[in-house]
Amino acid sequence: MKAILLGILSAFFFSVTFVLNRSMELDGGSWVWSASLRFIFMLPMLLIIVGYKKNMKPVLQHIKNNPLSWFLWSTIGFGLFYAPLTFATIYGPGWLVAATFQITIIAGSLLVPLLYKNAKQGIPIQSVFISLVILAGVFLMQLEHASAVPITSVVLCVIPLIISAFCYPLGNRKMMQVVDGSLNTFQRILGMTIASMPFWLILSIYGAIAHGAPSSSQLTQTFIVAVSSGIIATVLFFYATELVRNDNQKLAGVEATQSGEVVFALVGELIVLNIAFPTVISFIGMFLVIFGMILHSVVSSHVNKKKSELTQQVS
Repeated sequence: MKAILLGILSAFFFSVTFVLNRSMELDGGSWVWSASLRFIFMLPMLLIIVGYKKNMKPVLQHIKNNPLSWFLWSTIGFGLFYAPLTFATIYGPGWLVAATFQITIIAGSLLVPLLYKNAKQGIPIQSVFISLVILAGVFLMQLEHASAVPITSVVLCVIPLIISAFCYPLGNRKMMQVVDGSLNTFQRILGMTIASMPFWLILSIYGAIAHGAPSSSQLTQTFIVAVSSGIIATVLFFYATELVRNDNQKLAGVEATQSGEVVFALVGELIVLNIAFPTVISFIGMFLVIFGMILHSVVSSHVNKKKSELTQQVS
């Protein structure tokens, strides 16, 4: 239950990404700067946090010992997750981007056989079925909006988000395997930020050539995103997944809490961007999302209770 609650809280802070990225897009800011500046701002903040606790050396040593793994999975988990997600805001509002990104709920479960060679680590079917309830709500919320969007915009919004939805849990889980508990949450995020920096620097160079320097407004908003989503939300979510990293059922449940980003993003856009008030259909979709999140939490707690009772009987 603790991991589920942390996941929901992280969803709230993650939703700032969708609202402000859309805000910057409407203000004429480039998606390239919205993406790269977030991680560039994150780096010094993480260096201060980890350096203050004198935990820098293990991170640098770990990267030095496994440079290829760190570079590959950090680029996938951070770079190929966030760049496509930011690009998608060109073609859809924040809540629609957040809704489509919830494909990551099922993506996380489908990736299990590819990530674990242990025969017992199969696809958690129960979690997939519950996730379908959440996705039903997600698709219901975007139904009316999608019917008014040109097919080109739909494709350019959906395809990058499918890439993003698979890359995030893939990079996260593979890095957990590489680290294997030897680094704490802050250390792992710092390591992934450092290892993904070549990707962001290359993207920044492209942004400077193609779009010029970012505006002061975009600098401010990307800094807010870096603190809220990049630091607070990422730490909460990674810590939550760390708590249940050896239990696929619970891990899928934690990842499912990110569907709350849809609700938070929609409320945020109503307040910040003054978008049209959602319809009854959208509210039904939100109900399904919330219901699915609660169902995941209940099932997760039930499975944990059964395991505890079985352990006590054996002992």
